[in-house]
Parts: sequence; structure tokens; C-alpha cells
Amino acid sequence: MTKSIAVIGLGRFGKKLAESLYEMGADVMAVDKNSEIIASVADSVTYAVEADAVNADSLKGIGLNNMDTVVVAMGSDLVGSIMSVMVAKEQGVPKVIAKAADKRMGQILTKIGADKIIYPEEETGVRTARTLVMDSFLEFFDIDKNLCLLEIKTKPEWVGKNLIELNLRGKYGVNVVAVKDHSEMRSFIDPKRPLEADTELLVILEKSDLGRLQKN
Repeated sequence: MTKSIAVIGLGRFGKKLAESLYEMGADVMAVDKNSEIIASVADSVTYAVEADAVNADSLKGIGLNNMDTVVVAMGSDLVGSIMSVMVAKEQGVPKVIAKAADKRMGQILTKIGADKIIYPEEETGVRTARTLVMDSFLEFFDIDKNLCLLEIKTKPEWVGKNLIELNLRGKYGVNVVAVKDHSEMRSFIDPKRPLEADTELLVILEKSDLGRLQKN
């Protein structure tokens, strides 16, 4: 099922996040008060909407209540961030993520309802996009331009099946390099051992195959 995600604030982080989410198949609403920025991103997202985050009425009229997730990406604008988080939660958005410039700002945004705080020095827009769109991903690591290493949860439909039956390499281009269950990571992999609900897989795959893994 395609996720609907709104990104409020299109600075370097917010713009990259919105474009990356869209490239990965999400329905993306990009929101900013600057009309020139909105025009520049219009072809790279699903919807580009001009709205002032400081104005509650402006935010209430753009349809945040239809979003699965709202990302407030204005780390330097405390007032706009507070208003955006409050309006999103009031409109029933299930998950609200906010960027904060420092720990104090993060504490304030958490207190008024943000479900998760992002700190610029800890997460980039691209990495955040991957974790938002792909719920089964626990960790993502770049290996080089083409390859990545992922730690992923066992999908519900994989439980009880072994790696031979799943044929992950054939279906998704995935190479399993380690298996973790019962808190133990093992490099020796028994392909005939059924996966359990808490099994985690460490896999390598081409970045071009990420969409296949996410959609299926």
C-alpha cells in the first residue's frame, strides 16, 4: 500500500527528503511558504502546496488529515515547528516526525506531541526516507554507489518458511549474509531452517532492487 507523507519546510533537508520519498514510490505533499521553492519542487513530488507553517488556518486547509505521516522539517523555526506538530496531531495524523536544531527544541516538540525527533547531525534526508517508506528496514548502510547492506525484519508472510522456499535472491535480488534470532547473530545460515517472527536478516542487494523488496 502506498504511503502518503507530507513534508513541511523545504530547506536542504526537507527538499531532499520529499524528493527521495517520491522517488521511492510514496505519495508526497511538499509544503513551504516560499512560492519559488514550491515551483522548483512541483515536478518532483505528488503535490506541492504553498502554506505558512506559522498560520494554523493555513495548515488546516491543506489536508494533513489525509496523511499517514507528517514530517516537520524546519529545524531553525521553533514557532513554525510547534504549530505544524500541533495542527498535524489535532487532525489525527498517526505519525508526526519533527526535525530539531538541538536537544532542547527536541524536548519541546516531543512535549507537544511529536512521535519522533530527527537531529540533522544524526540522520540525512535520504536515510530517513528509506526508513519511512520501508517499514521492515531496521538499519541501512551504504556500501558503495550501487550496493547497500540492510538489516530487515522477517515479513509476516515469510514466517514458517525457509530461505530455499522464499528464494529471496530470485525474487528480490537479495543475498542473505547473516541471520539473527533470539538476540544471536549467526553467519552460518541453515537454508532449511524456517524463519520465526522475531528473525532478522542481514542482507546485501543492489540499490536498484530496493523498490522490489519494499513492494512485495
